[in-house]
Amino acid sequence: MTANLRHTLLSFRDLLATAGPFIGITVVLLVLAYVVLDPTPPRKVVLATGAAQGAYAEFGKRYADVLKGYGVQVELRNTQGAAENLQLLRDPNSGVDIAFVQGGADESLRAADDDDARLVSLGSLFYEPVWLFYRVDAAQRLLKRPTLESLSQLAGWRLNIGAPGSGVPNLMDKLIDANRIDLPTLTLLRQPATPAVVDLLAGDIDALVFASAPESLLVQMLLQAPGIALFDFGQADAYSRRFAFLSAVTLPRGVVDLARDLPARDVRLIAPTATLVARTGTHPALIQLFMQAAQQIHSTPGWFQRKHEFPNPGSTEQPLAKEAQRFYANGTPLLQRYLPFWLANLVDRMWPVLLSILAILIPVSRMVPPLYEFRIRSRVFRWYGQLRSVEDAIGKRPATELLGELAAIETHVEHVTVPLSYADELYALRSHIQMVGNRLRAGLPDPPALGSAA
Repeated sequence: MTANLRHTLLSFRDLLATAGPFIGITVVLLVLAYVVLDPTPPRKVVLATGAAQGAYAEFGKRYADVLKGYGVQVELRNTQGAAENLQLLRDPNSGVDIAFVQGGADESLRAADDDDARLVSLGSLFYEPVWLFYRVDAAQRLLKRPTLESLSQLAGWRLNIGAPGSGVPNLMDKLIDANRIDLPTLTLLRQPATPAVVDLLAGDIDALVFASAPESLLVQMLLQAPGIALFDFGQADAYSRRFAFLSAVTLPRGVVDLARDLPARDVRLIAPTATLVARTGTHPALIQLFMQAAQQIHSTPGWFQRKHEFPNPGSTEQPLAKEAQRFYANGTPLLQRYLPFWLANLVDRMWPVLLSILAILIPVSRMVPPLYEFRIRSRVFRWYGQLRSVEDAIGKRPATELLGELAAIETHVEHVTVPLSYADELYALRSHIQMVGNRLRAGLPDPPALGSAA
């Protein structure tokens, strides 16, 4: 190793030893900030959807595909629907982090205490029309005409309103009550959607109702099934005025099949809006990812909405999550437009803390140069104390004894290493040792001449 390299390494070692405590403090602060902020989201999230082959299940698959691109695994959990989803979200042991919820499904489940404080909304995603499909022959048999024109005409029908746990039973209870239908005159069934559709097609029930986006495979099939008609909510506007969570929408003529002109006329429907609801403790980065996925999936035009109408922050029964508010106000975070998600999220969540740490460490770091200088110069100055002791003892102690101590000091000083920028002080110490040695030697008697008398 060359002398220059050795001196460079020694200087670096001294600097590192001096700045070590400050580096340690910085590392500890960064680790604490990382633990407290938890900037890295979990790699797995549980999304409660709905019945198999329903719109929630179909959309859940799309969310899983989008988040898979960010390295997040979405576990889809099939349920009976919105009401069960809310129960799972409120159950801390269910493992569900986020779920689809139908507007209005929560009203009969709202707890007396403030359970909703534990839930936040990510906004409205799409219209979820109420589809009431009925058999034409049932209408002919019960009403003496092929069309059902009012919900009040359902008396005497066998009507499936969906399985317990879905949002439709609660909604239908409100609609039946609003139409003053005597419950004993209705045969209400509570089968899941798929077996209910089978029974409808087989003629075992007269009608069924469920709320779903048109992407549902069951909706697509029933709209084109022979002998099955879709109820036209002629009083759609009135329903939307009576119930705040409902909107009046129109299924345009020919939207199902232009060539076959299905439906043959505009059909008026009522529709709650579907929302994404999450636990309050859901990681903010996950909410940000779900918001970006929602924009990709739901911003396209559809049967009931125009382009970019969804997602939106309106029509939510839970408070809007802070990350959702930020997304609706500013869109995708700036850093995520240019950096990979994980890096952008880390910087985005850590930079306020980094600035705070820098604000603390910059003034403290000014102590490093003086401490470094003190550390180097102390190697030299510590020997000046011993040199002063030797010099003060001149004339009080034997010169030969002092010369021995001085030689020991000089031997130690020869092994002292300092950076080249401080070499002048080391050489000054050596010259001062030499000067004291000269004084001691000057005070010794001259050696006796050869052959002189004792």
